Amino acid sequence: MKYIIGSKKLFNKYNRICARTFTTATTKKWQSVVGLEVHAQLNTKSKLFSGAENTFGGLVNNCVSLFDAAIPGTLPVLNRKCVELGILTALALSCKVNEVSTFDRKHYFYADLPSGYQITQQRAPLASGGIINFQVFTPGIHKKPYKKSSKIKQIQLEQDSGKSLHDSELKRSLVDLNRAGAPLIELVFEPDLEDGEEAAALVKELVLIVQRLGACSGRMEEGALRVDANVSLRRFGDPLSTRTEIKNIGSVRGVAGAVHHEIERQRSILENGGRIINETRAWDATAKVTIPMRDKEVVQDYRYMPEPNLPPLWVNLNTKEDTQDIISVPSIEDRIPELPEQSRTKLINNFNLRPEIAIQLVNEPKLLHYFESVIQNSDRNPIKLANLLLNELLTVLNKQKIDVENCPITVKQMSDLVDLFLINRVNLDVCRRTFECLVNDSSLNVDEVIEQNGWFLISDETDITNKCSEIIKNNPKLVKQYREGKMKVFKALLGLLAKDTNNKLDMSLASKKMEELLKKE
Repeated sequence: MKYIIGSKKLFNKYNRICARTFTTATTKKWQSVVGLEVHAQLNTKSKLFSGAENTFGGLVNNCVSLFDAAIPGTLPVLNRKCVELGILTALALSCKVNEVSTFDRKHYFYADLPSGYQITQQRAPLASGGIINFQVFTPGIHKKPYKKSSKIKQIQLEQDSGKSLHDSELKRSLVDLNRAGAPLIELVFEPDLEDGEEAAALVKELVLIVQRLGACSGRMEEGALRVDANVSLRRFGDPLSTRTEIKNIGSVRGVAGAVHHEIERQRSILENGGRIINETRAWDATAKVTIPMRDKEVVQDYRYMPEPNLPPLWVNLNTKEDTQDIISVPSIEDRIPELPEQSRTKLINNFNLRPEIAIQLVNEPKLLHYFESVIQNSDRNPIKLANLLLNELLTVLNKQKIDVENCPITVKQMSDLVDLFLINRVNLDVCRRTFECLVNDSSLNVDEVIEQNGWFLISDETDITNKCSEIIKNNPKLVKQYREGKMKVFKALLGLLAKDTNNKLDMSLASKKMEELLKKE
């Protein structure tokens, strides 16, 4: 996730507006129904049915085999690693892996689909019947997190198409086949979500899961994970109504924005006596609107047929015996790591973190790594550590326009700074300024940075006493008000003390000393 300066407040404002609109739209007359279809590109060295390199950002048309280019006489060879990653993902999502699955040809014409059909699994998919559980929480919209789940209809293996590059100046289109034949799993979810925030939370959870499994990079900005959202509105108690499909949404926040906008667009049409047509729309992330692509009033005939060049795919459901020809599902199940929901539960139970804090930490793998590494085998305060990461560090990264995953600060540097903060040798302001230095030069030593800049807090009792006495002497009116019972004035005196010392005092000690001196005189 990118943290861009000035964007957080705008996003929160936009989300609040969307949330208010959604609430008004649904609570009076309409219930919104959202279902997702997600395509995730598998992390394999080669493609699904060929030995061509499966990579992002390669030279145009440089990762293309004869099969990918649909040269007559070439045949598909199923990539075993793709099947293993598909099964691993299915098991992590509590799906039933089918003992036998088959491949089909889905016929349609695109300029970047050389064969004129896509090899997929329509009739007998790899797995079916799973569920994903996740937490919904967006700061600025939700006061508290809440649990949500979505059922999975099926997970299927299929090949990707190529990519068309449109040149508006030359008025022509070019085709890059590097992505043609890239391995995908398509996850089809049931229509059991209600709004854009739930849809975005599901996608974020799915990204975290496939990243932990090593099944997919989850980099939506690279097209490694793409989302189609089906949205419809109905009166409460009515059956599902006509839906629209929003294609190829490329970010988590884009999912939320696209679904919010489409709900409001459909509500406006229905409120004005219109009807929703079955169509495919695209999400314009700049204008924050969905735009029409093509209508689907006439059902397209994909002429599905069994893939004649691939036999049925058999897997071993019963034993851990792996052979060259048959994959053992139980042996793959043993490879499932700790999943995001388990991490959140551990943070809440073991470290007494609030659910919203646990959600934010787990949502950013690098922050979770910092937390778990720094807290490991130590008596460091987990709540203070979490707040330091989520507030001070993220503020610095946001200001510097640095992706959290690219933060150069080491675990040791983080541990050293946290230790100084916990023993009151530095305050939050110093932590933030130190983070800024470390982000710009990760080779620096934390103690040296603070020492050279004179940022260590004054903790000498004599110095603190003298500073407090000076503030009391120079502000007789405030002192008089405090002694007359106006206790709020105490904060004002501490504020003057902090300002006068340029925030270099240990304020926990200074507060006690100030209170002690005020009671004496």
